[in-house]
Amino acid sequence: MYTRYARGSQAQRVPSCSVSQLRIATFNLLHGQPLAADGSPLPYPPEAADPLAEAITELDADVLAIQEVDRHQERSGFVDQTAVAAKAMGAADWRFAAALHGRPAPLAGWVPDPSVPGLQVYGPGEVGTATELPSYGTALLTRLPVHHWRARRFAPAPFGLPLRVAGRRGLTPVPDEPRAAVAAVLQGEHGQFTVVATHLSFVPGWNMAQLAAIRRWIADLPKPYLVLGDFNLIGAVPRTVLGGAAALDPETRRDRVRDLRVARRARAAQPGPRRRRVREPRPRLQGWYDLAKTPTYPSHRPAVQFDHVLAIGVPRAAVGPAAAPHAAVSDHRPLVVEVSL
Repeated sequence: MYTRYARGSQAQRVPSCSVSQLRIATFNLLHGQPLAADGSPLPYPPEAADPLAEAITELDADVLAIQEVDRHQERSGFVDQTAVAAKAMGAADWRFAAALHGRPAPLAGWVPDPSVPGLQVYGPGEVGTATELPSYGTALLTRLPVHHWRARRFAPAPFGLPLRVAGRRGLTPVPDEPRAAVAAVLQGEHGQFTVVATHLSFVPGWNMAQLAAIRRWIADLPKPYLVLGDFNLIGAVPRTVLGGAAALDPETRRDRVRDLRVARRARAAQPGPRRRRVREPRPRLQGWYDLAKTPTYPSHRPAVQFDHVLAIGVPRAAVGPAAAPHAAVSDHRPLVVEVSL
């Protein structure tokens, strides 16, 4: 039995009630950058966190993955954006995985802080700490009880690509950057399930390798699995990569062999004349599928879907409506889907 939060309640609980469906969401924040109706950047207001807090409150998510998240960065008003989002949605727990510490540099990506070269993970207990170490990364927030947290960092690709950048004309050469993933084992009404929040490289091939690595990384955690985030991949590519990684997983192969042996023994034990041996079908890709299919980028005129909610072990009948509502911040739209878990 869980309690819902009223929209706009900022962590004020409403009377306890059973949650038949959870709202699962992913949102690339673009560091909370306000945008005009045509997609051009707007200045931050005096209270830099307000547009972000309003956008997160409107999502009313029970589980939220956020990417391109700032922590104590000058450009976004020195705000701890994960803590702001947690307060806005009433998250009971959260983790922010800092893929890098440093400051953004125009046309050069980032100027990293050499004193903090690796992954750092911050939670509710670290609010207000390390204010002298501005960082950037990915976060996962939840209203549900958490059994286990883990995080990992991915190295950047050795080369970048020319990309469209908000506020600039044409294509801008952009170097790749370190990426992060955060996983949590959550307690739902029907048992435990695993959620992963991530932001993958924009370099083709490099991002697919990162996604396959995430599937192997969570192999010991309980199913169902949900993988959320900005994958910088479109169409069937993400679910195909995850399905292929699952089919190659040693544990998956062992389970398949065991199931085939059990089936053979059951047929052999059946009375009557011996049947002709039938070739067993080859294992199919494990049933990863998209819980929502709708364009999310660019936010002012969505044309492609870079942001995904992928799952395995979740019955399709358990999946409810999905939406990509417009928000006052970011060049991505958030992606929200209702799921019974």
